[in-house]
This record gives sequence, C-alpha cells and structure tokens, in this order.
Amino acid sequence: MSSKPPQHDVDESAIEVSTPKTWAAGIPGVLVSLDRAVEQMGVGRTVKTLRLLNQREGFDCPGCAWPEPQGHRKMAEFCENGAKAVAEEATKRRIGPAFFAEHSIESLRTKTDYWLGQQGRITEPMVLRPGATHYTPIAWDEAFTLIADELNALPNPDEAIFYTSGRTSNEAAFLYQLLVRSFGTNNLPDCSNMCHESSGSALNETIGIGKGSVSIKDFDLADLIVVIGQNPGTNHPRMLSALEDAKKNGAKIIAINPLPEAGLMRFKNPQNVAGVVGRGTALSDEFVQIKVGGDQALFQAIGHLLLQWDKLDKTFIEAKTHGFEAYAESLRELDWDRVLTATGLTREQITRVAGMFVDSKATIACWAMGLTQHKHSVPTIREITNVMFLRGMIGKPGAGLCPVRGHSNVQGDRTMGIYEKMPEFFLKALENEFGISVPRKHGYDTVDAINAMRHGRGKVFIAMGGNFVSATPDTPVTEKALEQCSLTVHVSTKLNRSHVVHGRTALILPALGRTESDVQHSGEQFVTVEDSMSVVHRSRGRLAPASEQLLSEVSIVCRLARRTLGAAHPVAWEEFEKDYDVIREHISRVVPGCADYNTRVRRPDGFVLPHPPRDSQEFATTTGKANFTANEMTVIDVPEGRLLMQTLRSHDQYNTTIYGLDDRYRGVKDGRRVVFVNPEDVAALGFSDGQMVNIVSEWKDDPTGVVERRADAFRIVAYSTARGCVATYFPEANPLVPLDSKADISGTPTSKSVIVRLEPVA
Repeated sequence: MSSKPPQHDVDESAIEVSTPKTWAAGIPGVLVSLDRAVEQMGVGRTVKTLRLLNQREGFDCPGCAWPEPQGHRKMAEFCENGAKAVAEEATKRRIGPAFFAEHSIESLRTKTDYWLGQQGRITEPMVLRPGATHYTPIAWDEAFTLIADELNALPNPDEAIFYTSGRTSNEAAFLYQLLVRSFGTNNLPDCSNMCHESSGSALNETIGIGKGSVSIKDFDLADLIVVIGQNPGTNHPRMLSALEDAKKNGAKIIAINPLPEAGLMRFKNPQNVAGVVGRGTALSDEFVQIKVGGDQALFQAIGHLLLQWDKLDKTFIEAKTHGFEAYAESLRELDWDRVLTATGLTREQITRVAGMFVDSKATIACWAMGLTQHKHSVPTIREITNVMFLRGMIGKPGAGLCPVRGHSNVQGDRTMGIYEKMPEFFLKALENEFGISVPRKHGYDTVDAINAMRHGRGKVFIAMGGNFVSATPDTPVTEKALEQCSLTVHVSTKLNRSHVVHGRTALILPALGRTESDVQHSGEQFVTVEDSMSVVHRSRGRLAPASEQLLSEVSIVCRLARRTLGAAHPVAWEEFEKDYDVIREHISRVVPGCADYNTRVRRPDGFVLPHPPRDSQEFATTTGKANFTANEMTVIDVPEGRLLMQTLRSHDQYNTTIYGLDDRYRGVKDGRRVVFVNPEDVAALGFSDGQMVNIVSEWKDDPTGVVERRADAFRIVAYSTARGCVATYFPEANPLVPLDSKADISGTPTSKSVIVRLEPVA
C-alpha cells in the first residue's frame, strides 16, 4: 500500500440514490483491465489468453462462476475482473529460490497482501524447516514423503484438516475428497462454509436441493429480477450483460442493498457500440436502500401483503407445497414498527415493491453474501423462498431462485464431495465403487477447523488452493491456530498471506493454473467445472507452464495419496494421473447426474445436472413438497453510538486477490483502509469526512461480557450507505469479525453484521 493516505474524489452527486443515472459501468474497466493484462503478460500473451477465455475450446475463467451463454458466444466472453484474474495467473513474473533467499519470513510478514500477490508465479516446491528463517527448495518426492510421514504419525486421522478453495477442478476435488476419506476423516472445510453455506442450508430444507433453480435463458424470459445483497458490477460483472438483455426484453429490476452499487444503477456494455458511445442502460427500476440485515423483515412484509391482498398462486400452493397454513398464520399480524426499524425503509416503498411481485408473471430472486453472512441468514433465505412459493415461481420459465456463487468451481467442488457432512448415499457409492471403507462421523467446517487447530486437536493443515488466513474471520485467532500446527501445506500458484503464517514445518506446492497446458502420460488433458446454474463444461489451458517443476492439482493429489496410503491401497491413483478420463468414469458412477460423463462433457456446451424443482416441480424434502417455513423476525439491536458493519470487496479485488489499490466504482484511490459511513452518521458522531479512525468491534460473548477487537487507522469516506451502517474491505476488516459469531444452522461467519464503534486516531 502507498504511504499516502487513501484518497476519495468521487463526485458526491454521483452516489445520490435519487440520481442513479450518473453512474456508468463498463468501458473504463475494459481499458483498465487490458492495461493490467499487458503489464503482467505482454501484448502477445494477452491476445493469446483473452481470446480463449470462457470459449468452448479454451479455459474457464478462474474468477466467478457466472455461466457462459448457451449457443453463440461473443469473441470477448469475459469481463474486466476476469481479464485481471487471467493476468494475475498468466503473469510473466516469477518467484524462485533466489526470491526466498532474499526475503525472510519475518520480512514477508510485513508486506501487504497486494505486494505479496504482485511478486509472480511460484516456480518450484519450497519448504520452511523448523526454526528456519527462509523458505528453501525441496524436491517433490521429498515433499510428499514429508507430508505422508506427518499424516501417518498422527494418532487420529481427525487431527488432519484438508481445506479446499473454489477454483479446484471437479477432477481434482473428487480425488481430494477420496484421498481424505480413504485416510479416515471427513475434515473437508471449504470456502463454501464462509459464503453460500447459508443458501445451501435454507434451500435443502425448503426445495430439497442446495442449488439455484434457474438457467441463463430464464433471464431473457423474466418479468421481474430482484437482486438482493449482491454487487454484480464488482463480483459477477458478466451478470450485468444478462440484466441488460432482460431489461431490453421488458423486465423490471429491483436492487436491494445498503449501498448504491454502480453496476446496478447504469451499465455501459463494452461489447456493443451503444455501450461505447451512449449513456449505457439504466438497470434498476427500484433501488431499495435497506439497512444491513433487514432483508428478512422486508420479505416477511412482502409475504404479509401478498397474503392480505390474496395475490397467491393457489394451484401451486395446494399441489406442491407444505406448511402454508402455519406460515400464513405467522404473518397474519405483522409488527410494522419492527419492520420499519429493521429495514430503514418506508411502508410506502415496501408496498410498492410488493406490488411489483404481484405484477410479475415470472420472477427471479438473486442473492449473494449480503444475505448469507448474518446470524439469521438461513431464516432470511427461507423468507425469500416463502415469497416465491406464494407466487408459484419455481419450475417455470423465467422464474426461480438464483444464489449467485463466487469462485469459479465452488459449486462443483461440493457436487464432487467436498463437504464435511456428505449424505450416506454418496459415501456408500464411494465404498462400492472403490472397495474402501470411509468414515461417517461429520468433519470440521471452517470455523470448527480453526477452533480445532487453536486447541491442539488439529495438527496438520493442508490447503488445496485459496488463501485461508485472509479468507477467514478473526485474523489474529486464525493465525495463532495455524501456528499451533506441526505442518501446514499450501497448494498454490502465487504467494499469499497464508504462506507466511505457518506451522512448525511449512510447504508451498506450486500447481498449474487454469490457463496452462496439462500434459500427462496419455497426452494433453482437460478438466471440468460446474457454474452457478449447474452446467458442467470443459476447461483446457493453452499456455506453457510457468515452470517445468509445476504439477497439476490432480498429480499432486495422486502422488500424495500413493505416498500416504501405500501401494496396497485399492484405488488406482497412478492411472488417474495418467488419464483424467479414468477419473471421470468413476465420477459417472458415484455422483448423481453424471452418468456418461466423458461423452456429455465433450458436447460444445457440456451438460446440465438434474434439478428436480426446476425440471419437474418435484421436491426431495422431508415432506416431498416445497416447504413453507414460519420464522421469527430478527431485528439487530445496535446500541446508541454504535454502527453495524459489513465487509465487502473493492472493485479492484476478487475474493482475497487484490489487483490494485483503487476502487473506481466508489471513488477511492491509492488505498484500502477506508470505512464508508453515511454523511449524516459522520456528522452525528462528531467526525468529518477524511478523518482517520480506529474501528473497534463489540461482541457479547456470554458469560464473559462484551469482547472487543480492533483494527486501526482507517479513513472515513462519507458515502451514501444506509443510516446506521458502515462498510469496510476484507481482508483488512477480518480481525473485527468474531470467530464464534456465526449463522444459525449453517455456521457461516457473520461478516455482514458486526457491531462497531469508531474512535479518532490519537
């Protein structure tokens, strides 16, 4: 980060809710992303990579999981942040032994996450020995022996923790969970635990499957699209094109968010001439500036009004649902004062929004982490499904539930078995397919894993991708937990914070990236991924690997499995590494919906996994029907002088990867330690725009009382967020999120509802 304080020079008129037309998203980002790509890759490499990005014979974007269109694809089928993600991976910058000899662990820990990520691709395996000050090279065979010896020395397999990031391919994920369960544990925490676990928990209960029920084609057929707790302009930019097309087809769009997000106000599509020379497309018909955590109360109010007005799809309710009477009774009387307190909205706007649901014959409800990271996240998503059930918006064209997942294959990882609580049918299928025995005891999710390590119950930590330290809450606690381990292992492409927070021994194992060619004994390989709408398709890198010493994730898993489990293990690990078709043959017999995998995935657009609610209005729930639920309304109590904080990404960031220090959409330049505060709150609390403050979070940790956490030196940015609410970037604000504050049922950390106070910097 620059030594200069972050600047904020956005025109305040541009963020007024009443003038969304002043926001324009699209063209500037393309120019920025191309500049970054050329800077990292050079002109020739940029042309070669970007023309293959998200193309049928190319590679899947390592960024978000938004689906590619079925049928015709644009020549440039990528967004600004997708181009940046590719540039980060396909960079010409390299980190070899000389780099690690020059930089001690102590010096690397003083660097920012941005600096670490900008150093380049790691070229060979590295080890940090006990008591050493520097990473040094290690041969692959020695690294696998070191890991195997540590694992096999554990008195209990449950003392090993195997984390997975959402960019791991289906093939690598399937083998990874097979290795872990063959070893004897279900300790498979993953990034889903921290993002859409609440979505899966709510949807499994209400519709019988933890995935969204829409396809990309449904956006062309929708009358109404509701975007809740989501910022597509930064986190899923290609979604804006789908919203623009829907708008042109006559759909109305409601944006529900504490902050006015640029992309949802007005979108300039860089893919067409109008986007270049025109004013773009005004997307949102209604901006609902809700208080953080008020979405549950809003949808209870919408449900109450639909019931009151008798605007129901009674045929769907009677034939396809269960629990309607109990739900209707719970909303017969609604405490409007509590609704208005929780939401910060007017009754008039809520009534107007409910009327838009009535007028729509086909409604899609989309959401992201703005809904999933609260203590009451699961009840909130249940209330959205309740409203959709009232209107019969499941299993019909142009309608459905759409949790928009972030990382490119996070949904595929779960389909392939990366889950600490996989159902019995999956575990039994593994045993029948491979002639092994696998454990039934539930494993650790992410929060449980951190607690296990901090209390000595987790001693070996292995991460298949990701940046665990920066992705998780309560950073000092997480760091101390990892430091308690005897061994920490990270399969990575680039340097990140997790490499410098380590156990007694630490390994970095460099893997091929999505963009790189993967050649094995049987020839060039491809892998597969699953997008947010259950489409499984191929991905094949074309670039020469950054180093001859890189291994694919599949190779790393297979070689570690052979070394750890021994030659007598019944799984044919060596054959998997030679030919990925062999892996997919086994997947086809274990994973539901994947029959004839190798044939179907070679189709131009792959294949779509079955989804009974979408396909036939069938619901594999405990009742055999779509389940209405009655939920007690949650109103977050924020004491006087305190604010409710949510963490979010800057526009120049994807997950924990920071591309730059600007946030063009929010007018922030050259810095990340900023806190967005409503101007009226700034004045009421006695601060001023630009003032430096420390942020202190307060969490009631009974019976010990209120526990405080601190993050120092943030610059106040007066911004049009909802009153009483503030926003900060992660991972900088992660130290403020209590590890043990998590969503009911799903266990997701509550990064979107942290009570804080601001203190002036002395």
